Amino acid sequence: MTTPPSLHYSATAGRLDSVLSELSGVSRSQVSQWIEAGRVTVSGVSVKRTSHKLRGGEALEADVPPPAPSHVEPEDVSLDVLYEDDALIAINKPPGMTTHPAPGVLSGTLVNALLGRMTLPAQEGFNEEGSFRPGIVHRLDKETSGVIVVAKTVEDHARLAEAFRDRETRKTYLAIAIGQWKADRPLHVDAPIGRHPVARQRMTVGGTSYKEAQTLLTPLAHLTNPHGQVLTLVQAEPRTGRTHQIRVHLTHLGSPILGDTVYGRSSEAIGRHALHAWKLDVPHPRTGETLKLEAALPDDLLNAWIALGGSLPPVLTGP
Repeated sequence: MTTPPSLHYSATAGRLDSVLSELSGVSRSQVSQWIEAGRVTVSGVSVKRTSHKLRGGEALEADVPPPAPSHVEPEDVSLDVLYEDDALIAINKPPGMTTHPAPGVLSGTLVNALLGRMTLPAQEGFNEEGSFRPGIVHRLDKETSGVIVVAKTVEDHARLAEAFRDRETRKTYLAIAIGQWKADRPLHVDAPIGRHPVARQRMTVGGTSYKEAQTLLTPLAHLTNPHGQVLTLVQAEPRTGRTHQIRVHLTHLGSPILGDTVYGRSSEAIGRHALHAWKLDVPHPRTGETLKLEAALPDDLLNAWIALGGSLPPVLTGP
């Protein structure tokens, strides 16, 4: 195997990630991964801050990592199939399953499991962002459970992607929020979201290169724990599709999701963040008819709410 090259440049003035991306022709997100992994030096000194300011003239060196494998192995994994036909498949994704492979995560993903049972479109290999997303139209965070739709052909992928982009879908989530916010009526949050300027793994209201973001939050039930904290069982309907959108908007209200270690803290009541993609209405890519998909509420989330002293509202228990 050929050893990946080291890149050498004389810096121009600006942010380290932006300058190195421009000089190398590599995407800014990929360059940021190099920096955060300690693969970039400035005048011989390792720098791990993507926002490091360059005056110009410094010697930049990047130790390019080896390319990710271009082949992803199919795996025999049982999946909870909600709907399937020749155009698409809808899965109730379990918590803890990553949606698609990326550097360092080449097995155990939803894509691996799907390749174990079918052929997916556009399997040429990893894209410029370092991920492999055949058929993936939208994604769920690793610890988020619930409905996810995957296309089976290039044409169906394009139609589904257009439906998500043009907001022809309706997404409904269920979450447990803990903290200051206690509403007794639906609240429409309209707050743009961008990358956190310091903690790059986080998003925030405002932030870097922010985009519009709207979420309708409907409180279904409240409880107060022995420490006097208010918890709210929330129905969340994101009207846009920003990364971590529901998690960020609830954090913005002072009520991060229970168990969210990125925006809040861990919880003894549940071993992951308490967020579930409950329902998805999406136009079928061939017929245009609305598919109404629903993933049963996970036991860990419901058990956490009950263990904390809550009771289930009628909307979750039926008539």
